[in-house]
Amino acid sequence: MIITVCIGSSCHIKGSKQVVEQLRALVAENCLDHLISLTGAFCMGECMNGVCVKIDDAMFSVQPENVETFFNTEVRSRLVDSEHQARKNK
Repeated sequence: MIITVCIGSSCHIKGSKQVVEQLRALVAENCLDHLISLTGAFCMGECMNGVCVKIDDAMFSVQPENVETFFNTEVRSRLVDSEHQARKNK
């Protein structure tokens, strides 16, 4: 899974550094380094909302205050779904 966080000027002002730091910590705490790649990108074109975060091809708006909720609802659920799909295909 690839998680891309916008680090452009608008998202930076909205807390992209904190979002990246929290995501990095959550990935490490959950021992998911081998499954998740964190990357950064400049302007992802959704500047009106919070920090733009993309999981593979899905775009989300995240604030530093809701990173943990985002991680638990979006990231973990996608990992569970992909593991379930992989087991089904065996």
